Amino acid sequence: MNLRTFLDTKPLYYDTIDLTRMPQAYAAVEPHLRLGKVVHVVGTNGKGSTGRMLAAMLARAGSRVGHYSSPHILRFNERIWIDGSDIGDSSLESAYGKLMEWLSPETARSLSYFEYTTLLALVAFEGLDYIVLEAGLGGEFDATNVVQKDLSIITPIGLDHQAFLGHSIDEIAATKLRSIEKKALLARQPDSSVYSIAETIAREKGCDLFDTDTVVDQTTKEAVVRMGNDRGWPEYMIQNAMTAAAAYRLVTGEEAPVEALADFHLKGRFERIAGNVILDVGHNLLGAKAVAQALEGEKRVLVYNALSDKNVEEILNVLKPVVKRLEIIDIDSERAMDSERVVSVAKKVGLDVKRFETIGETEQYLVFGSFVVAEAFLKRFGTVR
Repeated sequence: MNLRTFLDTKPLYYDTIDLTRMPQAYAAVEPHLRLGKVVHVVGTNGKGSTGRMLAAMLARAGSRVGHYSSPHILRFNERIWIDGSDIGDSSLESAYGKLMEWLSPETARSLSYFEYTTLLALVAFEGLDYIVLEAGLGGEFDATNVVQKDLSIITPIGLDHQAFLGHSIDEIAATKLRSIEKKALLARQPDSSVYSIAETIAREKGCDLFDTDTVVDQTTKEAVVRMGNDRGWPEYMIQNAMTAAAAYRLVTGEEAPVEALADFHLKGRFERIAGNVILDVGHNLLGAKAVAQALEGEKRVLVYNALSDKNVEEILNVLKPVVKRLEIIDIDSERAMDSERVVSVAKKVGLDVKRFETIGETEQYLVFGSFVVAEAFLKRFGTVR
């Protein structure tokens, strides 16, 4: 059985999480691994871009570096990035072979999709200088939290996955922040309560806590802003780059090579995939606020759909000032929201709504939603560049 066949046996989502399964599996694998310095990226939004920016700067400086992110949009290989490229199929199969030797058949079968792919990434990253490890939806109990960290990055925290993480910002922040260990970097936060929670947990854990704005020197800040402006990034992407630059300084002791960001690319992060199409996977309320701010003064056709756990009414109310009309794209997910519900909510907030059919040449578009929305769009219009 090859890797893809094996992964197809695993459901993507579980109603409950076994908190003992991943630590036990990692204990079996850890003796075989020789891992470099680990940077753990936790938060609600900006994890993927912040992590990839840091990895790109480390690679530019001559280090061997791996970046683990999730989920993927089109190919599983997108989750495991090594020295500037997505992992190749042969390297994936090699890592899979090693992992299956180190785990008992019962343990390998029992692991969730994300748990297993986290271990797979660690095997693929064996021997690298740095590993940038992105948490899934959590922090304290996330599968990635089994690894000892040299630095934790806390990206902006907002409401998302409340069924698993808590029903308030304070609860969610505490769950994510309890993953910190020796040293932690706090990105600029949209909710001020996160700062005091971070300070309390850092004291309890004896963790050194740093703030992005105080770690990055003025010269680097100016370089990041110039880079972001030159590349047409929205403010939130510039802030993610600031956090990556601060993390670089904390793990290397040197100022970040900001020029490495000139070639930064990560699918679906305010990505201009055509002259009139922006694609963004910031599928929650915090992501909607960031995109609305970035597009202030514009009116775009919103290509959208949602998973059943999202607060569609709040998201669409935030996006409404930059939306000309909403077009619903079909998505293939067991967690997809009923399309009639999306239509009903869209009309309730005052948006014209229709079924998505194609991209018109004379209008500007925003494709916004979860990774499955991005996947559905790109599979239909993957040649649009």
